Amino acid sequence: MALPIQIIKTVTSNTITWNSFFLRHNSNRASITKIGRLTYARLYPTMLVNPDGSTVRIKYREPRKIIKLPLDLSTLTEEERRARIAKRKPKEKVVIEEEIDDNFTVDAYSHLWKKSK
Repeated sequence: MALPIQIIKTVTSNTITWNSFFLRHNSNRASITKIGRLTYARLYPTMLVNPDGSTVRIKYREPRKIIKLPLDLSTLTEEERRARIAKRKPKEKVVIEEEIDDNFTVDAYSHLWKKSK
């Protein structure tokens, strides 16, 4: 069974490129990855979270569940700004070195590999 092939003409700065790809029109197409479209046909209900924590339901051009707006650092106090910037920095990894007490003696286990008659 042959899969349908769609050929797309892409025009960029006086260059025409022909791209072909297989179409798979079934329910698994959108469940694996996001369908990448240049323009979506409709607006999707999305929750917008403001920096103060309040939420608003909006219609957005791409299918998203939630959009969180960034916090303006200039509105914070100096202590809050330092705390937020410190959270962004990578944490130092703590290296724990354990001392291993090596009191193993081979002679204590030599009876295990000697052949018995």
